[in-house]
Amino acid sequence: MSKSILSSCLAIALSVGMASAAIAQKYLGSIERKDPEFDQLVPADSKIEIIAEGFTWTEGPVWMGDHLLFSDIPRNSIFKWTPKSGIELFMMPSGYTGVTYYGLEPGCNGLLRDKQGRLVMCEHGDRRVSVLTKAGGKMTIADRYQGKRLNSPNDGVLKSNGDIYFTDPPYGLPQRFEDPMRELDFCGVYRVAVDGTVTLLTKTIERPNGIGFSPDEKTLYVAQSDPKNANWTAFPVKADGTLGEGKEIHNATDRVNNKEPGLPDGLAVDSKGNVWGSGPGGVFVFNPAGKLIGRLVTNERTSNCEIGPDGWLYLTVDSYLCRVKTTAQPIVHAPGVVLSQWQALGSSRPTTVDSLQLQLARTPPTELLPD
Repeated sequence: MSKSILSSCLAIALSVGMASAAIAQKYLGSIERKDPEFDQLVPADSKIEIIAEGFTWTEGPVWMGDHLLFSDIPRNSIFKWTPKSGIELFMMPSGYTGVTYYGLEPGCNGLLRDKQGRLVMCEHGDRRVSVLTKAGGKMTIADRYQGKRLNSPNDGVLKSNGDIYFTDPPYGLPQRFEDPMRELDFCGVYRVAVDGTVTLLTKTIERPNGIGFSPDEKTLYVAQSDPKNANWTAFPVKADGTLGEGKEIHNATDRVNNKEPGLPDGLAVDSKGNVWGSGPGGVFVFNPAGKLIGRLVTNERTSNCEIGPDGWLYLTVDSYLCRVKTTAQPIVHAPGVVLSQWQALGSSRPTTVDSLQLQLARTPPTELLPD
């Protein structure tokens, strides 16, 4: 590790540690109720609570049994949050291990757990899906399709048999769609099987992003972050794990045209089959039939969400980490995710970071293409 990277790591750790004292709770946005079904999922007194702030572009929240991890892509970092200790640096670098400049968004993006409960990362800069081994080192799960390097894996989801499905747009490449390093001329949705075989499932989604399974794994949902066709598609999953023809369940292009911030991005599916999908202006909530029943309106670019224990929905919202109290429960495949562990952490007031002051220049907002 270079001295400059080491210095940045130490500066981040030090400033985060100094800024993690509990402060007054903060909230943003509002909750929009469109159907009585939504009232069963989000209590009347729920608010969008800010639990940490001061980041550059947050993404990829994943509950790891007794703590939350999430990415800050421009800072090439993963952060850890607990209600007692607040924020601390977990990993840096997270998605790019090179020694030269690699654009505005080099770090890892989507995070998930594999069947063994290990952290899996969709890495922009190193253009791979990787896993953090028990010994602490990383191992590549997938980095090529038919001998060609992937674009920049964006988000992934675990299937109960251990396969990982992931999306591969070029948002992590320095010049994105026009980058000369790009080797594939399409954006795919892939499956990497337990034996390491990488299969292209579809390339019909021009800008695939968030991804998630229904509880019975008979449907795969994929978000498309295309400002000209901002939508969510449901694909039937065949017995062999491949996909049938997709059907659009909702289109939010009108909201993009009305200048609501953000695009369809990361998503989560709860144990009853409701889809929580980040999109223009916040998080869209669809029932299992695909009907929009409500929204969590952040009025900010909202990148992703994760259903944690006790119904907490965690949101990565631009420079914030937020949460909302719901009745939703996660689909649990990986071992070690014990819902009762949340109570063991205590009920201390969540900490917010007034200003992380990470000693790194805050990256200016990039074009309206979520990651």
